[in-house]
Amino acid sequence: MAMLYIISDMKPTPSLVSLESEIAAVRQTLLALGPMHPGSVSRQYQVCGRPGCRCLHPQHPQRHGPYYKLAYVHRGRPVCRFVRADCATEVKKRLAVYKTFRRLIDRWIELSIRRGQTEFFRPPTGRSTSAGHRPSRLNPARKRRLS
Repeated sequence: MAMLYIISDMKPTPSLVSLESEIAAVRQTLLALGPMHPGSVSRQYQVCGRPGCRCLHPQHPQRHGPYYKLAYVHRGRPVCRFVRADCATEVKKRLAVYKTFRRLIDRWIELSIRRGQTEFFRPPTGRSTSAGHRPSRLNPARKRRLS
């Protein structure tokens, strides 16, 4: 309970105010993001295997494609989907938005950790132990037995 009392009495420091403003800026940027999707897109070329097809030509094979393949992991499971060629550009834009989202979330976490360090792990002000010694961790009953 005393810990909560000390935290509630703390006045925001300039560094804490700047952290809060940067967190607010990250939040606003996150709100402005559009549709997103995790993963990556690759171009695939296929060989069908039909006899006489151009993809099996001995000197100059011409594979079928390109086909765009979206690969990502969702809830621990890998997922692969083929994307229509006319949608590949839009999917790539959504992948870029997702990368921005992840970067912003990582920044928010970093700022929150720094904020927690500022709030919770500063040396206490106005309360010092005698001669810089740490208070004993022994419970009072054990202290009496040792004396």
